[in-house]
Amino acid sequence: MTTTDALDAEHARLLALQRLGVLDSTPEERFDRVTRLAQRLFGVPTVSITLVDADRQWRKAFVGLDGPVAQREGAFCDVTIRANRTLVVEDAAADDRFADNPFVVGDPHLRFYAGHPIAAPGGELVGTLCVIDTRPRRFDDGDRSLLRDLALWVQGELQHDVELDRAGAVQRGLLPRRPPELDGFRVAARCVPARGVGGDFYDWCATADGAGFVVADVMGKGMSAAIVAASARAALRTALRSPSLAAGVEAADDLLTTDLEEVGSFVTAWCATVDRDSGLVTYVDAGHGLASVLRTDGGVERLEADGMPLGVSPGASRARHRVQLRPGDRLVVVSDGLVDLLADLGVPGGDPRLVDPEVALPVPDGPRLSRVARDVRRAPDAGATLAALLGLADGTFVGDDLTVLVLERVAS
Repeated sequence: MTTTDALDAEHARLLALQRLGVLDSTPEERFDRVTRLAQRLFGVPTVSITLVDADRQWRKAFVGLDGPVAQREGAFCDVTIRANRTLVVEDAAADDRFADNPFVVGDPHLRFYAGHPIAAPGGELVGTLCVIDTRPRRFDDGDRSLLRDLALWVQGELQHDVELDRAGAVQRGLLPRRPPELDGFRVAARCVPARGVGGDFYDWCATADGAGFVVADVMGKGMSAAIVAASARAALRTALRSPSLAAGVEAADDLLTTDLEEVGSFVTAWCATVDRDSGLVTYVDAGHGLASVLRTDGGVERLEADGMPLGVSPGASRARHRVQLRPGDRLVVVSDGLVDLLADLGVPGGDPRLVDPEVALPVPDGPRLSRVARDVRRAPDAGATLAALLGLADGTFVGDDLTVLVLERVAS
């Protein structure tokens, strides 16, 4: 390999490492678990999942070391990725290649090292799983095989994140980018998956008299829920354009039921059409039950929910309901991720139904929820309402997908 080729390869390797998005990230139990297991299996004091950056080693997980950062120069892990194979040094002090190595003559006074390279999705070697001791050790073929298996476990976790990120980017790309052209209305929506991908989604489309809207939630989380959500989105978009919304949702239910039965899932959905001239909202609630209208006078009207989720009762008729949006009113539809979030924050029952006319949110003792409730009540428009509701998730672990859609009829 020429010098130019080597520089190009190193550049590609560092780019692949950056794309993993794990450098300088916080500890994660899934990686810590591997290091603890390796420590027990091999009976060594030190184990590290080491990523080799441009001029440093950064340890994603480790036991028996002082900290996550060490120099790259002279590092055994650097030698491992350059060799592209398992590197075993049973006694570094007796090995001419490493006897003068700074990690041998100085901290951590390494004598034994065994490391296996870890690759990015493109095959670039970005780090190692290594086991270390301050005394010489024997390391046989069975040990090598076990170390390789553990390293591939780590590699799989890293590569899975990349694939999940790509899938998440695709799913986000399927969400509508621009609000519908609906004179006299403002629309704001956002979906926050609990993982890289999720089962929540919102959608909208133009109709003959205005626009149609959907907020839906597939039972479950992650990739399986996302696959079901893609099918549900297509079926419900067709329902929005049906001459009869109720009949359209019934047809979507029939279309989805077989697949939902196969995967053991169901979908809750809130589907509506809005007349741009009158502000009349026609909606069908399929087991969703989380839609309310915030009135300009401070009142809150929870919308009726009397239908079963899609996939639960195929062939059932769907009831159509109507609600009038007056200038200044805001229609708010959320997913049950908000229920879980409020429960985690201490709201009795985790009820997000916006039933308190004074604050527009159920508020227990606690300044944070009181502030959010106040912000929702005082929000000047749809975007500010969305921001106030999503503000509940700031700095908080969100265990379920969270979706909010706000439709505001602009005051004249």
